[in-house]
Amino acid sequence: MNGPFSIFKWEAVFKDFSIFLEGFLTTLEVSILGLILALILGIIFGILSTSKIKIFKIISRIYVEVIQNTPLVIQVFFLFNGLPYVKIVLPVFLIGVLGVGVYHGAYISEVVRTGITSIAKGQFEAAKSQGFSHIQTMRYVILPQTVKIIIPPLANQLVNLIKNTSILAMIAGGDLMYTADSWSSANMYYGPAYVVTGIFYFLLCYPLAMFARKLELKEKNKVSINIEDSIKGQVIATEGGL
Repeated sequence: MNGPFSIFKWEAVFKDFSIFLEGFLTTLEVSILGLILALILGIIFGILSTSKIKIFKIISRIYVEVIQNTPLVIQVFFLFNGLPYVKIVLPVFLIGVLGVGVYHGAYISEVVRTGITSIAKGQFEAAKSQGFSHIQTMRYVILPQTVKIIIPPLANQLVNLIKNTSILAMIAGGDLMYTADSWSSANMYYGPAYVVTGIFYFLLCYPLAMFARKLELKEKNKVSINIEDSIKGQVIATEGGL
């Protein structure tokens, strides 16, 4: 029977499984390098957005607003088709890293900014009273506390980053999605190719998504315990007053 998921089509997929594995490894490499770039940009612009120097806040805001309010596909096409007009030709792999890195760096900067602003102002004042500079305060006091707060949303950003690497298929990036597209279009075996591709993405994203959910649940439980302790303390204080 010649259907979209016929046995001979699955046999063809597993015969050329090494091709899909190469695409998977490319996606993994782009994801790791893109995440490193996104973290660097996110931390830098997240700190700048909380600076008291107005020009730094403006620069950070422009970066975040431009990146978040334009589609990733437009940004990648600009790197691929626009830069050659100014004599800058980048490898497709590097375009992928820059594309997802810069894009998710804007979102991570907002996560970092939110994490920093959630720290009590007393922490800043205590650091300054000890003679810490702004950079030292961030490095030794604020950022270590911020990390614990922002890990769950960062894990969610990593999941989104991995899925967004599929944009490379539009510029022949050699990633997992491009591999599935090119292989299946050559023999018309689309069904098994995309099922295998989906499984690969699932294996990458699902553990990270579960990790993020566990961290979020852990933080919610901490907040609930703190609220309960606060209520108990208020009740005890009230009863003692009576």
